[in-house]
Amino acid sequence: MTGDHGSPVDEDVLLARAYLLRVAEPPAPAVSHLVELLGPVEAAARIRSGADLGPHVGSEVGARRHDDRSATDLAAARALGGRLLVPEDEGWPTTAMAAFAARPGHAEWVAPLALWVRGPASVAGLVTPEERSVAVVGSRAATGYGQWVARDWSASFADAAVTVVSGAALGIDGEAHRGCLAANGTTVAVLACGIDRAYPPSHGRLLEAIAEQGLVVSEYPVGAVPARHRFLVRNRLIAALATGTLLVETGRRSGAARTALAAQELGRPVLVVPGPVTSAQSVGNHATLRKGYATVVGSAADVLEDLAPLGGDPVPEPERPRAPTDGLSGQAVRVHGALRGHVPTTLPELARESGVVPGAVPGALEELLDAGLVVPDGQRGWSRSV
Repeated sequence: MTGDHGSPVDEDVLLARAYLLRVAEPPAPAVSHLVELLGPVEAAARIRSGADLGPHVGSEVGARRHDDRSATDLAAARALGGRLLVPEDEGWPTTAMAAFAARPGHAEWVAPLALWVRGPASVAGLVTPEERSVAVVGSRAATGYGQWVARDWSASFADAAVTVVSGAALGIDGEAHRGCLAANGTTVAVLACGIDRAYPPSHGRLLEAIAEQGLVVSEYPVGAVPARHRFLVRNRLIAALATGTLLVETGRRSGAARTALAAQELGRPVLVVPGPVTSAQSVGNHATLRKGYATVVGSAADVLEDLAPLGGDPVPEPERPRAPTDGLSGQAVRVHGALRGHVPTTLPELARESGVVPGAVPGALEELLDAGLVVPDGQRGWSRSV
């Protein structure tokens, strides 16, 4: 997956949108509406000037309107190897963000004004008919079961060229990123703080690896600190940037369940891994399933099938274990089942135990002999070879 660098965007547009991200705490529906009406440069100029733009815009920017650090923010991002991705850029994820436009009147479901990004990958093709992505989310306090599913399945997604999107948190998120990276896949981490911050601190090396191989994304400017409400807000982006959301393991109250709800609100499939009914970390999964909008999945192949584009190549069925009697006639299978291991069984006994008519037993035995499944034992009858 290539990077987001498209046609050059006017510096005035970048400065305007960097300013708006600094002064308007996401989601900012009133400021977003103003940008739609006036364009980013004029909207930023009016907010910066202190013009009376109504109570809704005023409440969203508050005392921040004079905090213009746009040039500094752009320079700081570039120093990190990052950039500001804006809707005017060819690399903007237009298809993914279109889901927000389908939810008019819902203040929570507002597309970001821009995105701070760091890394070589692209977000433009994450949700398209040609490419697929999956948000893998779950509890920070994950069990070994949940960690294994997140890590192993994410590696399978990477093998299938499906991008893994998550939030870089402890538990399920971190394991999803690690599994994808281990398989040399593309993974996207959506943060609730600036792209310069490692949060949690223990994931510093993980985030560096994601920035080298995938993409780190945030609505928040360089230096912004994580906060509870920001985690809730960023969850809508995790859902929007993925073709579907996989809920691996979550408790009764969890941000991961909110991500699943956001995916459902945005019209994305929600897939749920079932867990033990005795596990507190699967309560949220089962509660989501009971709401009726999610689908149970039992393997990475199930997820890939459910996220396959219409008209795309079907996901091959996993190879079923073969039994020694596969391909044999029904009569041969029944006679084989009537054999008593390595103890010889006579023809009359085989007919009686299998229910096959006596005249058909010799033919069934010949079929089993050709398959190497029986051996004759002199006058005493027949026994299994294996």
